[in-house]
Amino acid sequence: MTASSRFVPATGLPLLYFAFAHFCLALAFAALVVSPGLPAGFFHHPRMVALVHLVTLGWITSSILGAFYIVGPLALRMPLPARTSDRLAFAGYAGGVAGMVSHFWIGEYSGMAWSAGLVSSAVLHVAVRAWTGMVAAPIPWPVKLHVALAFANMLVASVFGITLGLNRIFGWFAWSAMSAAFAHAHLAAIGWAVMMVVGLSYRLIPMIVPAAMPTRTSMAYSAMLLEAGVIVLAIGLVRHRAATLPGAILILAGFGSFLAHVRDIVKRKLPPPAALPRPDWATWQTHVAFGWLLLAAITGLVLTLPISLAWTVPLGWIYGTGGLVGFLAQIVVGIQGRLLPLHGWYRVLVTEGMKPPRRSAHALGSHRLARWILLTWTFGVPLLAGGLAFTSLPLVRVGSACLLAGVILNAAQATVIATAEAHHW
Repeated sequence: MTASSRFVPATGLPLLYFAFAHFCLALAFAALVVSPGLPAGFFHHPRMVALVHLVTLGWITSSILGAFYIVGPLALRMPLPARTSDRLAFAGYAGGVAGMVSHFWIGEYSGMAWSAGLVSSAVLHVAVRAWTGMVAAPIPWPVKLHVALAFANMLVASVFGITLGLNRIFGWFAWSAMSAAFAHAHLAAIGWAVMMVVGLSYRLIPMIVPAAMPTRTSMAYSAMLLEAGVIVLAIGLVRHRAATLPGAILILAGFGSFLAHVRDIVKRKLPPPAALPRPDWATWQTHVAFGWLLLAAITGLVLTLPISLAWTVPLGWIYGTGGLVGFLAQIVVGIQGRLLPLHGWYRVLVTEGMKPPRRSAHALGSHRLARWILLTWTFGVPLLAGGLAFTSLPLVRVGSACLLAGVILNAAQATVIATAEAHHW
């Protein structure tokens, strides 16, 4: 194997994760289109928990795991070929998510435990490959720190989640079920998904802009602050309510450190590729996602303050929807808009015996589809958030329909790229 081919991403495995992710997210939005009253003004009931896990595990985590087999070799400079064990891990992961969602839907928490075990085992498999592969990777150690902590947090959140499910049956701990569920959700959303997005962004943003790769050790501050914040916040939610505000402030400081570094990266932009379409709708989608991150951060901070109960519920829906759907789910869409064409380019490279394709990866996707994907998410997220916050069934249905259309269009975009790749351009 030549030095260059060692860093060619896996071909089929990422697409399996992405296909499963699209199915899960489409199923979640379709359920809200058919039954917009399902949330019933409150999220902590079995069927709503099932829908949340379709978004968090089905879409966000599946997409991150699939993307890791691409960004690992390309951005982190660590060989990550897909082996039989990786395919078995995917099968276990898909089966585990399906089992968790179905058992949540019927309210059988005993069946959730073994399903979650399959999910945790798959994540552990990828984590071990990441931890061992990054040891020799020639990238700044702060990036490695973000990725390593993200996988560790996901495994901790998984074990905690399994414990919560079993605790509802056996009553081991005298925890508030809702407070513990919030702690689990923040460990997974911030400790896992946000930490991974931040860490990989230090490598992906310079590749996308393009710009010079950052090397400052100060990039570690965002990892340290986010990690400290999510731990303090989780403890505060479960045990000491007064700790939630310091936890939120630490998390916001972590975001601030990250955004300061992003601003520094953008200041050192290089000339963009000539084949890159203008405007770059996928990159604009990430901008919209970061706007929702800002809104979620503000509402999250407000929720740690002593406010009227009348405001807590609608702000909670805006916080949850904005953070999970507006930011995390949508930024996955934006990143896929740039990552899938690049992955298709490398698939052709492998098919052609390492002979570079004639066309640029930037010309592979449909510019029109990318624009409509952005529009469906731009309109769909605020409609869904407003409908959930103010218990408006028509808004929930229309917002979910817009987002369902966006998922279908994103799947169509992936099909366009795969079809172009099949014809070798």
